[in-house]
Amino acid sequence: MDDMRNLVGHGPRGIRYTLLEITKPAPSQAVSQRLPDAERQLFRAEVGDTEPLTLVVPEPWRRRPPPYPIARPVEALDDDKEASGLSEAQVETHEYLLYAKPGVQKRVLADLQRGAIPRELELDLHGLTVNFAAQLCKEFMADCTQRRARCAHIIHGKGYGSQERQPVLKRKVNYWLRLRPDVLAFCSATPRDGGTGAVYVLLRNPDKARREGKR
Repeated sequence: MDDMRNLVGHGPRGIRYTLLEITKPAPSQAVSQRLPDAERQLFRAEVGDTEPLTLVVPEPWRRRPPPYPIARPVEALDDDKEASGLSEAQVETHEYLLYAKPGVQKRVLADLQRGAIPRELELDLHGLTVNFAAQLCKEFMADCTQRRARCAHIIHGKGYGSQERQPVLKRKVNYWLRLRPDVLAFCSATPRDGGTGAVYVLLRNPDKARREGKR
């Protein structure tokens, strides 16, 4: 039982008071007193070769600065525009997009429309600004050429979320893809891949384009 002793002292204005000082035994002593000698020896034998755990202190929390986008130069499509001689005013954008360069077989175009040609790369432009989408689309097409992709999938959206409620990016994609010499054909996707809010893009075989350039 805890040991209590009465201590007499004087408070303010000479008022007498009594303090109760409680003396408690140390935890180790209390446990030792409650355990029989046999159990205490057994406990020490079991934990005799143990090692204390290393305390891992986590790094103190501190607020990190918010990430910021890396500025990329926006490259215009003037080179492709001059090479093709096609202006955006000459291109009509319908609900269903369909374009094929001369020489593309009807069977291949039908497979593209059915979604039967495997898509190897995908780009989502939905919700982006025109300038950023133009740069991203150009980098994506270059990546398709580097990876030797045969068919790609580009999501441009249906334009319901734009300020004018018009398919701005859809019109741009319909124009941009016509300027590129590495694009053989493109068409609106099937409903499972976005419908009229996306396109399948059939790309030229880079080996074939290189052979034709040497002739």
